[in-house]
Parts: sequence; C-alpha cells; structure tokens
Amino acid sequence: MEVSPLVWGMTIAAIVGLLLFDFVFHVRKAHAPTLREAAIWSSIYVGLALLFGVCVLVFGGSQAGSEYFAGYVTEKALSVDNLFVFLIIMTSFRVPREDQQKVLLFGIVFSLIARTGFIFLGAALINTFAWVFYLFGLILLLTAGNMLKAEGEESHSGDNFIIRLARKVFHTTDDYDGDKLFTMHEGKRAMTPMLLVMVAIGGTDILFALDSIPAIFGLTENVYIVFTATAFSLLGLRQLFFLIDGLLDRLIYLSYGLAGILGFIGVKLVLHALHENNVPFINNGEPVPVIEISTGFSLTVILGVLAVTVLASLLSPAGKAQNAIANARRHATSYLDSEYTADPVERERIFGLLLTERDQIVALGPKYRQKVRDEPTLMALLQRARDSHDNAAARGEAAPTGEPKILPPQ
Repeated sequence: MEVSPLVWGMTIAAIVGLLLFDFVFHVRKAHAPTLREAAIWSSIYVGLALLFGVCVLVFGGSQAGSEYFAGYVTEKALSVDNLFVFLIIMTSFRVPREDQQKVLLFGIVFSLIARTGFIFLGAALINTFAWVFYLFGLILLLTAGNMLKAEGEESHSGDNFIIRLARKVFHTTDDYDGDKLFTMHEGKRAMTPMLLVMVAIGGTDILFALDSIPAIFGLTENVYIVFTATAFSLLGLRQLFFLIDGLLDRLIYLSYGLAGILGFIGVKLVLHALHENNVPFINNGEPVPVIEISTGFSLTVILGVLAVTVLASLLSPAGKAQNAIANARRHATSYLDSEYTADPVERERIFGLLLTERDQIVALGPKYRQKVRDEPTLMALLQRARDSHDNAAARGEAAPTGEPKILPPQ
C-alpha cells in the first residue's frame, strides 16, 4: 500500500485538528464530564476509527484493511490497560476530578509524539537490519511474561525516582492552584502537583511505547498503517477513561488476555524473522522454512482472546467484588478530599456511587462483606465518608440518606 505525501499531510492535519478540537471545546474549561458526554464522544471517536479502517480497506485492499483493524484493536486493548495505570497515578497525586481531562489529554498528546518517534525509528531499524524482528519478538515475549506477574499499585504510583528528584531539586507545593503548572508559594515560584503528575504520566507513556510499537510492527510493516492505527487508538482515550473508570478494576483477567496477545504476536515476529533470516549463526544465514501466521488469523485470535477475557472478567464474582471494593475505597477517599472537587453536585454523585458500591458488596454475599470488614482501614475510611456526608446533610449541603451504616450487620 503506497501512500502519497499529500495523504500523509492530510492525515496528520486531521489528527492534530481532532486534538485541538478536544482541547478547545472539552478540556480548556475545567469540568467533570458526565457519563452521557463520555459515551457520546467515545462512540464518535470509535466510529471515526472504524470509518477510516473502511477507507483503508476500500483504497488499500483487504490485506491493508486487515492489518489496520488488527493493529487498531491491539493498540486499543493496550490503551485500556494503560488507563488503569493512569488512574493509579492520578489517584496517588489526588488530581481534582475537574482537571483530570487536561492531564489525560496531555498524556495522549505526549504518547502520540513518543510513539511516532518510536514508529519511525522502528521502521528505519527494520529496513536496515532484518534481525530486529528477533529483538521485537523477544521484547514482546518478555513483556507477556511480566504481565503475568502480580503487580501492586505501588509499582505505578506517582512516587517514582523522577518525581522524588524533582521534589528535592525544585520548589514544589503539595496543593493545586486550579490547573496551573506553576504558582507562588512562600514568596517563590513553585511547581504544582499538576506539572508533576504530567511528568509521571509522560514517563509511563515512554514505557508503554516500548511494548506497543513492537506489537503493531508484528502485525504490519506499513508505517502509515502503524501510525494511523496507533493514533486512532489514542484519540478518544480521554473520553473512554471517564466512561469505564468505574469498571477498570473489574477487568481482572484483561492482563492475562493482553499477555496472551503479546506472546502470540511475539511468536509471529520470531517466525517471520526465521522466514526472512540472514543472521549468520542461524541456519548459516539462510531463511528457515517455517510457517507464517496470516494477518487475518492474527485478527481472529486477537478478537477472540479479548472477548473471552473481558466476558470472563465481567461475569466473575471476584471481579465484581474487587471492582466494588476498589471503587468504594477510591470514592470514599475522593469524597473526604476537599481539593478533589468543590462542586456539590459532583460530591453527591461520588457519595451516590459509594452507596451503590456498598449495595453491590452486600448483594455478593457474606464472603465479600467479610472481606471488607477484614480491612479495618477501609472500614474506617467508609465510616468517615458516611459521617462527613451526615454532617453536610445536617448543614443542608447534602441530601440525607436515612441509612445508619455503610455496611449492614453480618
């Protein structure tokens, strides 16, 4: 599939235009998007990505179309996994709800810039050294193995080396000043946590690119398809976060599915490398007669693995419990944090979610209710949120619930 410079220019202009539209009309004015707003715009961006894929299919042929859709689905799935890390980072930095859109949009723009650089670097390496496919395959196989290891939230928190160094070297504040990156503190210009959280997310984006770019090059070597599939998978990620942030912890098997997909693509890359082999110490530098996995079969495997892991996660009682408990902890913390949001409507929404999660835990039965009670810190946090809401209701700042406990007796 040959792409003219004019088409490249139009594509880049369209992507930049969508990002500018996102900033001017949605992000510039700080606000917490509603579920309806997030759902509508997520659908629009997914629709644009699918429409573009149809254009690739029509003008580039079935092979190019299959490669685009396989790359888009893979990158989108990896992006959803990245959202979980973004959530952990923003929670550790206590980013106000109204300003989370700006942080996410920065992450998306930085990610697109970083991945574009990696795409052209990867293409140059592939065109120069055929053995790069072995390297990409090894990276994906190692990544797949690492994804099977249990990782705590601490490994992705905002308290990493770069942030600790920034806090020591530069004058920083612990409090936000709206969405400003710098503010005056104790008579001196200081960094706000808004800038630090952007640095933390930018750093993680570079690590994500090291996984995602080899993965998509395992599905296609066409740089235009690699770039557009990556870009469209990132566009709309901000809206998707607000649409599914309450479900992220429920996708307990997603990491296993992604590990399987990356492992599969890693094997595909190694087989392709063997088929194109010119490394002297492998088969005397001659190609090895091995089977190659088609793009159509790859797309089928990717969609099948994702469907199985997502459905298994959504239907799992353990997933429901983990999601409800994690969200209850997060929403109780947010409700008690005066900096998180000053909007009374948003505060009532958060407390309403907390009660809904309480009901979900109760409905799952004694086993999971006891799991919450076995965490005294969580129980104390939930009760503090309840007491805070009762005090607000007594002052006429919140609606009374008339319910005495956050969890009923055993």
